[in-house]
Amino acid sequence: MTAFNITLPANMPFADRFAGLRANLSDKMAKRKVYLTTLRELQSLSNRDLADLGLSRSELRNIAFEAAYGK
Repeated sequence: MTAFNITLPANMPFADRFAGLRANLSDKMAKRKVYLTTLRELQSLSNRDLADLGLSRSELRNIAFEAAYGK
């Protein structure tokens, strides 16, 4: 489960707060899509292909996370 907090100044107009919320949510959804796509592609590789790349199946989630969110 993913949770996030957004802190915006109370004196901002509602339209600006809503636009900020929308942009933040859009960014998070895009990063999540990169994570899932990367993970799915890595999981589709055979054990032989992963070994050729020097990877093991236990590393795939971490690699996909770094691809989407950075270190």
